[in-house]
Amino acid sequence: MIEVVLVNPEIPPNTGNIGRLCCAVGARLNLIEPLGFSLDDRYLKRAGLDYWNNVDLKVWPQLEDYLSSLDHNRIVLTGSKKGTLYCELEYREDDHILFGPETTGFDSEMFRKYGKRTARLPIHLDKVRSLNLSTSAGIIVFEALRQIGGLPKIHSIDSVQPVG
Repeated sequence: MIEVVLVNPEIPPNTGNIGRLCCAVGARLNLIEPLGFSLDDRYLKRAGLDYWNNVDLKVWPQLEDYLSSLDHNRIVLTGSKKGTLYCELEYREDDHILFGPETTGFDSEMFRKYGKRTARLPIHLDKVRSLNLSTSAGIIVFEALRQIGGLPKIHSIDSVQPVG
């Protein structure tokens, strides 16, 4: 299973969208406190729609607690300015894909300690600073799942049962 990790997320709709993504592909969503919002936030739930209750969610009180619980070789950091092109990075089952806070990203110390595997999305940095967090998460998570053979099986619309 892929683990999606949002470190100190700030914008509730981004987290709601990423929660929906995780629910759709069978990934766990880890949120690292402090959060810039409450988990009861209406914008979070609105973006997550009625899927939010089905999200495999774990909330961690601080980054150090999360990092001490896992093999550091399973960490994939994300960045807009450093790292390997996201589709050239080799993903493995049970990777933990970490996304930094929307307004700051990860600091240089994080890259120094854990940046052995860093996924970068190619964008025109002379035109934009970064992509939206939920867009970035979708691109990288789907590439990781494609590589490890973990994409959800496609069902015909007639065989899909409503959620809820």
